[in-house]
Amino acid sequence: MCRFIYSYTGSLFMISRRQLRIKVLQTLYAYYQSENDKLILAEKELHKNIDKSFELYHYLFVMILEIANLAESRMEIASKKRIRTAEDINPNRRFVDNRLIYQLRNSDQLIRYADLKKLSWLNYPELIKEIYELILEDEGYQEYLNLESCTYADDKKFISRIFTHIILPNESIEQSLEEQSIYWNDDLEFMISMILKTIKRFKESDEQNKMLELYKNPEDKDFAKELFRKSILHKDEYLDYIKSNTKNWDVERIAFMDILIMQMAIAELVGFNSIPIKVTLNEYLEISKFYSTSKSNVFINGVLDKVVTELRKENKILKTGRGLIGELNDTE
Repeated sequence: MCRFIYSYTGSLFMISRRQLRIKVLQTLYAYYQSENDKLILAEKELHKNIDKSFELYHYLFVMILEIANLAESRMEIASKKRIRTAEDINPNRRFVDNRLIYQLRNSDQLIRYADLKKLSWLNYPELIKEIYELILEDEGYQEYLNLESCTYADDKKFISRIFTHIILPNESIEQSLEEQSIYWNDDLEFMISMILKTIKRFKESDEQNKMLELYKNPEDKDFAKELFRKSILHKDEYLDYIKSNTKNWDVERIAFMDILIMQMAIAELVGFNSIPIKVTLNEYLEISKFYSTSKSNVFINGVLDKVVTELRKENKILKTGRGLIGELNDTE
């Protein structure tokens, strides 16, 4: 699984421009590996790829509810035993009665979406049981149960701990997600970062805390579609720029993923006037660190620098608005 270090802000949307670029890259790779070259079908795959990320975001929240349901079910079973311990009679319900879990159980947004997509872990009882057993063994669990007074912040902190310390590193969950959807292969870490972002925003006083929206604005949705389309439609033109700036290289020997990353970068440099050149270059260099070879970062940086120079000479890069940031210094 590729590892990005994600940070979160107070924004109300889930998917960032970088994540959109990654989704475009993944779909572009699949498009060229496929025997089907119909662009409209490929665009549907792109949107499905993005939508499945949103589905996983909700699916993981449903998981924490399923785990809490299991904990409560075990308490009920223990309370009906013929011979009961003191713990059976008077169990510590702090996890079951966690206030964040209560809010999630009563979230209209979460419940409606889960019902719409039929999101459930009922077919994976052993996995839910495994995660619950790991929670019981976690030192943070006992610390949480033994708090003299438990605040709402403590409730949120413990649920965040489950996601970061138990769910994220769990190989069984990763394997299960990969089996359920090819679109989830690289999404777990990013989705958990979005879950942490959501939990951080939740307030005890709000009856209906909002889940994240998928897109920041309609422009982001259009950005993904247009980047994908431009990368394909102008492929030959962009490959010519790559070839002319890798004269000492046989293009056939350049890693395919490197070609795709540079192809997308050129599409963005030429086709999106409002995005600064430095932003585009930095984004694709970051992506290359995780989706290509160990030496790709330096190679791609060198090639794209030359391509930018060539595009400027041909007046193919025309930046406006925010896209002009840094342009004056770069051209002096």
